[in-house]
Amino acid sequence: MTNATTKPTVATVWLDGCSGCHMSFMDLDERLMTLAGLVDILHSPVVDSKEFPQNVDLTLVEGAVSSEEDLHKANIIRARSKYVIAMGDCAVTGNVPAMRNYWDRSDLFDRAYVENAQEPVSPEARKALLPLAVVPPLRPHATPLHEVIKVDLYLPGCPPPADAIWFVLTELLAGRVPNAMSVSRFGK
Repeated sequence: MTNATTKPTVATVWLDGCSGCHMSFMDLDERLMTLAGLVDILHSPVVDSKEFPQNVDLTLVEGAVSSEEDLHKANIIRARSKYVIAMGDCAVTGNVPAMRNYWDRSDLFDRAYVENAQEPVSPEARKALLPLAVVPPLRPHATPLHEVIKVDLYLPGCPPPADAIWFVLTELLAGRVPNAMSVSRFGK
């Protein structure tokens, strides 16, 4: 993974998830400074970069693929990344976002935007507003990352602990393929 003349490049991406995996990444605490000396972090939602860069060595992807926007991002990530890690249970299995697969989508929208809204919108008004909605179109089902792109490594956990993220990153940077299941497991 390392190159003799330049540091490896790393990106992190957040699809349909809760940001818990990125919070664990931030929980690397002082190890973030060490990581900054080992890699160049080119893209992350915590730095608010808008466009995914070209030629990324390693990308950690949090979240399930639930919307057309998620699918579009996943395809760009795969095309521009040498190595992709599904980080966390949502990316690995679909986890909580995939729970919506068992419900009618219009019922879910009514629950979220009518019943639970601070200012409920009638179904008729919602239909009139739908063309103006900024919510990306949902895919028929929320899916794990590997169902839409090739994934090179799975790092389970909800979220994976910071120590597991550190272990995986440092093993890859040392040129070894880590056994992520030895440091993290589903739901923990």
